[in-house]
Amino acid sequence: MGKYIGRRILALIPVLLGVSLIIFSLLYFTPGDPAEYMLGMDATQENIEALHKELGLDKPFLVQYFNYIKNIVTKLDFGKSYTTKQSVTIELLQRVPATVTLAVLSVSFATIIGVVTGIIAAVKQYTIFDKLATIFALTGVSMPNFWTGLMLIIIFAVHFKVLPPSGFDTPLHWILPSLTVGMASSATIMRQTRSAMLEVIRQDYITTARAKGQKESVIVMRHALKNALIPIITVVGISFGGMLGGAILAESIFSVPGIGKLMVDAINVKNYPMVQGGVLFIAFAFSVVNLLVDILYAFVDPRIKSQYKSSGKKAKKKEG
Repeated sequence: MGKYIGRRILALIPVLLGVSLIIFSLLYFTPGDPAEYMLGMDATQENIEALHKELGLDKPFLVQYFNYIKNIVTKLDFGKSYTTKQSVTIELLQRVPATVTLAVLSVSFATIIGVVTGIIAAVKQYTIFDKLATIFALTGVSMPNFWTGLMLIIIFAVHFKVLPPSGFDTPLHWILPSLTVGMASSATIMRQTRSAMLEVIRQDYITTARAKGQKESVIVMRHALKNALIPIITVVGISFGGMLGGAILAESIFSVPGIGKLMVDAINVKNYPMVQGGVLFIAFAFSVVNLLVDILYAFVDPRIKSQYKSSGKKAKKKEG
């Protein structure tokens, strides 16, 4: 198990290098000059060239990329923001709590709603509950986040005036952004839960449990749900990883001071170091979430845990 985790951590290195190269290339070849945005339209050519030299933008592409990676590896330095002149690392760390809070609240809402409705839809297949759950899933997947957010603001902030329309200071401010981000994911989780449960409840051991007189609630929760958890955990993990980076629109709509809004503001002013740092953070967070999901498999399914143990024993025999 430890060697598997170690290999997965080492595998993050080429992934992050690939992501950094892609985002660095895209920003480098994107039309527009950061120096002109920083100095304004009235800046002289001499001032622009001087700023290029100060920021290192006068060097060739490969030299710029090498210096960027070298600073990250040796100093954990992602550069300085072009607009605030502060360290990108510090600004990202200041925004991480809001983004993580939004992601945790959103995935919690999505998991509770999605798993509960998915179980009911599977157990009550072809009934009115199943049809309503299916309609909910199709509606949730079809609605884009920005539209859902705007509708929630109109209903709960403008019309009923029970929730604040923007900000992230109090628990009341957390509700609308969390609902917005979690709505589509809850529909996806519901569909996966229903599909996994339908596959499990048709197995012979479920029929045997019913024949022995087990309560239906025990059969559903202890036997069926436990054996259907692997695909559910997978989709929940993917949803959580996506929320860490995919809440950009929600953060912009509700003025949440998170990484998503920081990146949107940075893109608008060609703040390249901030965009690169934000993308690398999201890639790293998504990779870590996937690793944690893989580790969680071993605790849910004993067969996967035994595979880890057997692979470890084989590795010891080879070393011996």
